[in-house]
Order: sequence, then C-alpha cells, then structure tokens
Amino acid sequence: MRHAASEIDRSFRRQHAPHTIRRSTLAGAALAAALGCACVHAQLPEPTQLVDAQHCMFCHTTDAPFLAPSFHQIAERYRGQPHADAMLEHKLRLGGRAHWGDTPMPVAEDRGGPLSREDAHVLIQWVLSQ
Repeated sequence: MRHAASEIDRSFRRQHAPHTIRRSTLAGAALAAALGCACVHAQLPEPTQLVDAQHCMFCHTTDAPFLAPSFHQIAERYRGQPHADAMLEHKLRLGGRAHWGDTPMPVAEDRGGPLSREDAHVLIQWVLSQ
C-alpha cells in the first residue's frame, strides 16, 4: 500500500514540478541577467531513467524538503566545494549517515539496484545543476 501511495505522490510531483522548475529557472536567469551576473548555472536535463530506477523521488523533490533535502538544497550546500561531487557520488552508490535530519542515504541496492560510477556521476551532476 505504501508503494502505491508513493507512486501517486511521485506522479503528482512530476506533473506539477516542471512548471515550478521552469518558472524558478527563468526567474533566476532573468535576475542574473538584470544584475549582469555571469554565474548562472545551466540546469541539466533530468536523467529520468536513472531517477526512476533509483527511486530518488521517494525521498527527494526538486525544490522542497520531503523525507530528505530537496535537490536545490543539496546543490546550494555543495556547489563549488572542492571534491563535493566525488563525495556525493560515493554516498549515492554506497549510502551514508544522515546529514540533513534522521534519514540516512540507503545503499543503491536498497533503492533499486546497483549503480555504476558513471550513472552516479550523471545523477550528481544533474543534482548540482539545480
């Protein structure tokens, strides 16, 4: 029953999140252009197959905390930090203790199956582009 409810929640978020993402991305780009800022981060397209296979949206959302931090929060905390991408890729593949509350990151096998280094890299680069 929990799985079905999660799928419904995920479906709802997927249907409504792109509008929020698009608006916030456009607003951020417009603000940066108005201020003459060259530091706009290009948001990468979502690697939907990997996100689905690893059940990322069961705990995360794009722009609001849920059971875990939002992808935007993760990007804000780690963007620009040396070696953050390698640390996050490692945590994504092997799991790790909680840094954002009480929920630790489960190992990839518990989320949907093994995750290669390459796939972990793609997911983390997408998260950091938020």
